[in-house]
Amino acid sequence: MSVAPTIRRVAETGSTNADLLSLLSAGDTAHEGEWLVADRQVAGRGRQGRDWFDGKGNFMGSTVVRLSPAGPAASTLSFVAALALYEAVLPHMASPSALTLKWPNDLLLDGGKLAGILLERAGNAIVAGFGVNLAAAPSLPDRPTRALSDIGPAPDRELFADSLARSFATELERWRSFGPDPILRRWQAAAHPVGTPLSVSPPGEGGISGHYAGLEPDGALRLRLADGTIRAIHAGDVMLATGDR
Repeated sequence: MSVAPTIRRVAETGSTNADLLSLLSAGDTAHEGEWLVADRQVAGRGRQGRDWFDGKGNFMGSTVVRLSPAGPAASTLSFVAALALYEAVLPHMASPSALTLKWPNDLLLDGGKLAGILLERAGNAIVAGFGVNLAAAPSLPDRPTRALSDIGPAPDRELFADSLARSFATELERWRSFGPDPILRRWQAAAHPVGTPLSVSPPGEGGISGHYAGLEPDGALRLRLADGTIRAIHAGDVMLATGDR
């Protein structure tokens, strides 16, 4: 049974993910369903060790998921988090088709990065951190970015935090009750279309070009190469060939 979420808010911290990981490593109790949300993160980070922009009015928060040996594969939790975020943002969209997911858990608005998720494991728990451009987006040289304020009034951060926490609890319960298959199907329905040109940089390799061909049963990205073969991508940076990075 899912736990009703509670939210603890702080004015400033280094990283909400790092704070929760520190609690877990120290043996302190970090209950599932509890969220830590910060007004500012002075050392926020994304995947591949990138810095994360902490614009005023944006959402920056993390929560803990407890894993069970009998539960679904931890690797598919990334898609749970992505769907929860997608569902929390969707009510703010006049045109839902402008909102798409990119493997494994980036959220794009009109092709520009609107939000990102960072999952980090500590023993039998995973800390899931979310960064969402509600009020402002950074100007980056290598990728387009968007904020919800680009298409209308910026959502109230406190209300958005409550909405995301509820959405995540709902998707987590579905994942545990029905397994990852329905989650992966829904993720694919919200993602860019099959056939979308992609550029992928797996760890330790150069860039690989191909076309999106769906997901493997374990959530790996299926990339159709120029010769027609399919390569399963389990880790790496994925960029839309139209310019998103």
